[in-house]
Amino acid sequence: MCHQKSCIPGGSFALYSLLCRHAKIRTIPNQHRTDEELTTYSRNKSDDSSFAAKTKKWLEANSFRKTSLLIVVLIGTCMVIGDGILTPAISVLSASGGIKVDHPKMSNDVVVLVAVAILVGLFSMQHYGTDRVGWLFAPIVLLWFLFIGGIGIFNIWKYDHSVLKAFSPVYVYRYFRRGKKEGWTSLGGIMLSITGTEALFADLAHFPVPAIQLAFTVVVFPCLLLAYSGQAAYLIQNQDHVIDAFYRSIPGPMYWPMFIIATLAAVVASQATISASFSIIKQAVSLGCFPRVKVVHTSKKFLGQIYSPDINWILMILCIAVTAGFKNQSQIGNAYGTAVVIVMLSTTLLMTLIMLLVWHCHWTLVLIFTVLSLVVEGTYFSAMLFKLGQGGWIPLVIAAAFLIVMYVWHYGTLKCYDFEMHSKISIAWVLGLGPSLGLVRVPGIGLVYTELPSGVPHIFSHLVTNLPAIHSVVVFICVKYLPVYTVPEDERFLVKRIGPKNFHMFRCVARYGYKDLHKKDDEFEKKLFDNLFMFVRLESMMEGCSESDDYSSIYGQEQHTQQNSQELLRLKGCNANTCRSSNLDLTVSSVGDSIMSARSPPRHTDATAMSSGQWSNPTEVDEMDFLNGCRDAGVVHVLGNTIIKARRDSGIFHKIAIDYIYVFLRKICRENSVIFNVPHESLLNVGQIFYV
Repeated sequence: MCHQKSCIPGGSFALYSLLCRHAKIRTIPNQHRTDEELTTYSRNKSDDSSFAAKTKKWLEANSFRKTSLLIVVLIGTCMVIGDGILTPAISVLSASGGIKVDHPKMSNDVVVLVAVAILVGLFSMQHYGTDRVGWLFAPIVLLWFLFIGGIGIFNIWKYDHSVLKAFSPVYVYRYFRRGKKEGWTSLGGIMLSITGTEALFADLAHFPVPAIQLAFTVVVFPCLLLAYSGQAAYLIQNQDHVIDAFYRSIPGPMYWPMFIIATLAAVVASQATISASFSIIKQAVSLGCFPRVKVVHTSKKFLGQIYSPDINWILMILCIAVTAGFKNQSQIGNAYGTAVVIVMLSTTLLMTLIMLLVWHCHWTLVLIFTVLSLVVEGTYFSAMLFKLGQGGWIPLVIAAAFLIVMYVWHYGTLKCYDFEMHSKISIAWVLGLGPSLGLVRVPGIGLVYTELPSGVPHIFSHLVTNLPAIHSVVVFICVKYLPVYTVPEDERFLVKRIGPKNFHMFRCVARYGYKDLHKKDDEFEKKLFDNLFMFVRLESMMEGCSESDDYSSIYGQEQHTQQNSQELLRLKGCNANTCRSSNLDLTVSSVGDSIMSARSPPRHTDATAMSSGQWSNPTEVDEMDFLNGCRDAGVVHVLGNTIIKARRDSGIFHKIAIDYIYVFLRKICRENSVIFNVPHESLLNVGQIFYV
């Protein structure tokens, strides 16, 4: 039996993230066991002797297989981005073509000019978001389907109701037997009849699955069948109108209302694919597969409504170039069909792995699904190959350009991570420096940003060997994106101590999902310090437990705020005796404000705090005052600026990828200081160069 236990948002990266949650197939191996304790990190375990477990081991055993799977994901993603370019082009151009039907003498250039004007207006309005006008989308789409369905019924009744026989599979067989190769190649055009409907499944992250299923079954599917059947009935008696069959089949009084509805529906469809492109780029950035671009939330209510100005203008330029360059709906339609069928193929391959590794379906059921899907999609794909010379090459070129950018960026990111992993400093080296770290400890807090979720980064050795002083408190910060769609606020931060207490060194890992946004505001630093202070308090409450290299965290449910230290020990499965010999897992959550207000005293002198009777540990009080004093003294953000270069003995393609493409992408992408909203006056950049 196959049981679906996970809700999958649409998108190749969402499927890939779900697979990464159940198997160690990520090319950047920054997983940690504490990530699996997240409430959104649900996964199912399979029997070691099962076919799913063997498939999982087969994928994990070879880096080439991991890379190949990532390339499949990137190809599907690039084709979806291509849809974001081709959908507005063909939708708006088709809708604008209705003007020429009513005015036959009008030049085609005028139609293209109108389409370009609509596209410019559409992309220029993206920064406002869809929150303000989104309430109009559902009525427009509903009217669109009802209109085309009603017109289809009218045409079937008026012209030829025998077209309904086409629903019989017998006529499918007769069509191919009679048409042979021509019938086979016509599937490339038939493919356009189902394109666009797959966009429904891209909205699974925004709407419940039953709502999508109900809308498709009750409204979308029946209206599409009636619309195409009605056009077929009209063409039986008007075969010379095959080019503009849609508008010519509209009854006279309904022409202009239908033209307005068609234009509005084209804008809505274009808006959906453009927004989907923004979301996919955001996911790619989160997973290290796309250069850092600006992402803006356009809605305070809905997390998924985002806008990327850089991507928006790139899509607009490419969309206008396609529209004005080809001026032909059929060629753009061939390109659109090619992109859609390749997306379907990549999604089918990913769904095969999802059924095995996530849903634990029996291999026979998986085989049946895969064979049936590939037979249908492979048939359409083979037919689309005949259309490559008639516009089908457009999405391949667009996808190839985006694929090069995404793969080269991911390759450079992976090399940077490998460099930091292999050059990180051992704890023994840090301990050998002593409490002063071999330098003068000056008042203040140094926030050192690193890609490493564990260990001391190599950048720290540059600081202690080239600077005469270091801050009294050092916090290593790692902003880490996990293969989950979101991380709850109360589980976002993980804090641990590095070395003895008198070193005053900590690590904080801020975890985000691929749909979360590391917002550019001052709340991040505030939440960071709240969790750091909460960690010190909880650590003092559990005095006597051994230190370890495990992450420290506490899931900040409200019930935990009402429990005492003995209850916290009980929840972690250790008591005052056993905790000394076990690994300690404290949790410090981002609801530190509520916990602190319930447990911690305000800032007082040592004598005041001691007299309260609630906090009797002078060490904890001294360290809290010390940390607060260092915070008041000032915070400095230390960012690493790692530059990679190709070795002299590298191949020509490797040198082009690293020394030219990756370096160029690094120059034009957003700096980490901008993403983290670091004030310029408190920023310290530390550069380092390494060769790959």
